[in-house]
Amino acid sequence: MLIREIEERDNEQVESLIRTCLIEFGANKPGCAWTDPNLGCFYQVYQDQKSKYWVVEKDGKIVAGCGIGPVEKKKDVCELQKMYSLKEVRGAGIAEQLLNLSLEFAKKHYKQCYLETFENMVAANKFYKKHGFTQLDKPLVETEHYACDVWYIKTL
Repeated sequence: MLIREIEERDNEQVESLIRTCLIEFGANKPGCAWTDPNLGCFYQVYQDQKSKYWVVEKDGKIVAGCGIGPVEKKKDVCELQKMYSLKEVRGAGIAEQLLNLSLEFAKKHYKQCYLETFENMVAANKFYKKHGFTQLDKPLVETEHYACDVWYIKTL
């Protein structure tokens, strides 16, 4: 498996990856990534110097991805964004590699990393806690992801 920065040719596969995972967890609804207008154009979205998105490619197919982007109105806080992997590669250590890569990049530009997720993504919640994220009682900021019901922060 190859981890690399997103390329324009990946946009369609990344959207498919995310939608597949959202359907699996019942998150194919308004108020989460499902209705994100940028879902099909991540290459363009992640061109800012303080943003980056990585994909994991296996046999020419995008099987996982993860990004870092700014949190609006929070100068020193980034967000771990759209971290998803297909069932076929879960448990292979890919998420940890993506997280480490993302946080190393984030440390260069931010002081804290925030994320939003769902309670029913049990393995993801355990993963974030294991890697030093602290659960919050409420969202750090109001976002278009109002359906998310679990929020975390980590000092970088």
